[in-house]
Amino acid sequence: MNIECEYANSNMGYAKSQINAALLAQDINKARFYAYKALSALEKSKNQLHICGCKYAKESLLENIEVLLLATKSTTLAGTISYLNTSIELTDNTIIVLESHDIHNSIYANDLLSVNSSSSAKHTPTISNTHQNELFTTIDKSLEKYRSSLDKVVQSVNCKDASAFATKIFNECEAQLLQPNISEGSKYYNLRTKEITQEALNKIGSCPSQR
Repeated sequence: MNIECEYANSNMGYAKSQINAALLAQDINKARFYAYKALSALEKSKNQLHICGCKYAKESLLENIEVLLLATKSTTLAGTISYLNTSIELTDNTIIVLESHDIHNSIYANDLLSVNSSSSAKHTPTISNTHQNELFTTIDKSLEKYRSSLDKVVQSVNCKDASAFATKIFNECEAQLLQPNISEGSKYYNLRTKEITQEALNKIGSCPSQR
């Protein structure tokens, strides 16, 4: 998957968690609060989807933004919930489309072809991609230490403490990925850290309740 598509997909996951929180809200103000947080995440994903070039995901996201705006303007909880149910379907659709982006036609592919055929910009993408790939490789290597340390936490710390520790890191990564001026290196670092942490959370699973 294109890296910008991965960043956008990460934001979709965050937006989905906020929409689910809104659906569980018992009053309209709480539902609106979480709907606004989801809306903010989607707004911040528009540029990433433009670079990603997945027109199907972008269409779904733009429709979702309109639906969430209606959810925040609804005067009844039932009305808000109705719009939120539509929004969660659109969010799931965007995630599915992004995950299958590599196997369907994209604007990105056409734009890249145009750039590569231009003599004035012919060498720029290659140089940029080389430096970016070197940076990403360095980050991947550094995160192997984090993966090992997190595995030790999962194996040696009690379930609830390990889950709380990993969840805190996961949430911090999601928050960083929503920052507007984050560098490419920081974006990639937080995305991969989030993925490694999610793997750890999957290993931890549901902690048994203590009597």
